[in-house]
Amino acid sequence: LLVLVVVSSPLAVMLASSNPFTLTVIIGLLILFAYWSGIRISLAVVWGIVVGVAGSLAPVMLSKLHPYQRERLTAFLDPEADPLGSGYQLIQSKVAIGSGRFWGKGLLEGSQTQGGFLPEQHTDFIFSVIGEELGFVGATIAVILFWGLVIRLIWLARRVESPYASLILIGVASMLGFQVLVNIGMVTGIMPVTGLPLPLFSYGGSSMITTMLGLGLATGLASRRRVHSLSGISHV
Repeated sequence: LLVLVVVSSPLAVMLASSNPFTLTVIIGLLILFAYWSGIRISLAVVWGIVVGVAGSLAPVMLSKLHPYQRERLTAFLDPEADPLGSGYQLIQSKVAIGSGRFWGKGLLEGSQTQGGFLPEQHTDFIFSVIGEELGFVGATIAVILFWGLVIRLIWLARRVESPYASLILIGVASMLGFQVLVNIGMVTGIMPVTGLPLPLFSYGGSSMITTMLGLGLATGLASRRRVHSLSGISHV
């Protein structure tokens, strides 16, 4: 219950700021942390109530969306309805990824990206550049590397002794995994455009700093675990 009291303030701010996406992300991460920390059944029911309340507030949130947020939803549902306006970016992204085919057009050889047809290609839509210039093969390798990192972090989270270290590792893993999932989903048109960058690829100071801090914490915890295991072997 103390956790619910602590997180109620930021949740209320998100609710008042008409940002349903961030609100959903925070609730999802809270549920994940609660599950990973071994939450009791009674508290699980409480979390279920929280999610139900958030879902019931969805119509209110939709009615408070800003015009640009409504345009993003419209572009996601039917980008062809406004091909030169709100749907332009998503259409060009799909064209870029599709034109890369299997092997890609080669580095700096993409017609959509190098021709300047795709807006924000250096930030949120960097995966479209990967898809066009490196093709299906390059995009698949990038996805495999991302999820390999996430799986490794989860593996470490299950094996560290400290519960706090475990929560930090699972938090970094969920942060990276969620950003990759949403970013690739939005540039391919299976999720609405949210402005979420692709970790380690997108140009952006705050995103890069946050990612580096998270990976730095994870690396420190992993190296400490290795030192402890080696010291245990030496005592034997």
